[in-house]
Amino acid sequence: MTRPKILVIKGDGIGPEVIGASLQVLEELGFDAEWIFREAGYEYYVRTGKPYQDDLLDVAAEVDAIYKGPIETPKAGGYKSVTVTLRRELDLYANIRPFKSYPRVALNPNVDIVIVRENTEGLYIQAEVMLGKGQAVALRLATRKAAERIARKAFELALELGKKKVTLVHKANILKVTDGIYLEEFYKVAQMYKGVIEADDVIVDAAGYYLVRNPSRFQVIVTANLYGDILSDVAAGVAGTMGLFGSANVGDEKAMFEPVHGTAQDIAGKGIANPTAALSAAIMMLRWLSARGYGRKLARMADVLEKAIYDVIREGKVLTPDLGGNAKTIEFAEHVAKKALEYMGD
Repeated sequence: MTRPKILVIKGDGIGPEVIGASLQVLEELGFDAEWIFREAGYEYYVRTGKPYQDDLLDVAAEVDAIYKGPIETPKAGGYKSVTVTLRRELDLYANIRPFKSYPRVALNPNVDIVIVRENTEGLYIQAEVMLGKGQAVALRLATRKAAERIARKAFELALELGKKKVTLVHKANILKVTDGIYLEEFYKVAQMYKGVIEADDVIVDAAGYYLVRNPSRFQVIVTANLYGDILSDVAAGVAGTMGLFGSANVGDEKAMFEPVHGTAQDIAGKGIANPTAALSAAIMMLRWLSARGYGRKLARMADVLEKAIYDVIREGKVLTPDLGGNAKTIEFAEHVAKKALEYMGD
């Protein structure tokens, strides 16, 4: 096949630093892609009055994958999330976030979980109205189509990864209609995998407790949009830090890859941000492209890069400040690349 076309959005805050470092690592490993750069985010909005370049959505629909940094979404005002817009426009209905305990920094060494989060509906449709007299209402969308396909994606992923259990996280004891739909569709899908993959369900507040106290209770978690967003941060805190994990936003045809962390404006421009989450997102992108026909070499590249990151953190010689070291972003990235190249030669 020809080399893949990848849209790159560096984002806000530390985004340009961590994405830039990650792109350098990919280049050193020999990843050959056609990179298409576009601007989007709050900093672009402040400069231009637009959240993204005019042709961004058209380009996003044409490329093989999107690789993006964190994008700032202010707490107030009429500015809508660029990330949410891309997810909806491309129907990237599954947000996939793997969490595995990192040496030296994990609170619990037994985390090995994938969270599969519905990505297009729930409270994130941003349908809110003021009722007057200091009252406001947020509408939550739940459809059987979304509930069924996110459950199906979770079981497919479990099968692919060799996982033995999928757990639905919900609040159907209170939200009996909207979460009730997810509960019903989940167990319908589970019947297709009966005898192969175990299925169970947990109330969302209990799930938060188990993630901290007994994370080995879970293998694959599937859940609605807001719950998945919150639980992902809990999992990141237990397995390491927010600076370590990447995510994939996947549809039936398209995919977007990004770090799970925010823009970290307090350290932006200082060259000390941890690029591991951006690298982890790149690893997921390499595997996704490999599975879509771009060659086994990309999967091999992903494997050695993942091993290199874990070994660099385990050794503790070259670490960014958030991990207890004093290395610059690019120093850490270069050290990872060097070790990955050594492994590729083995």
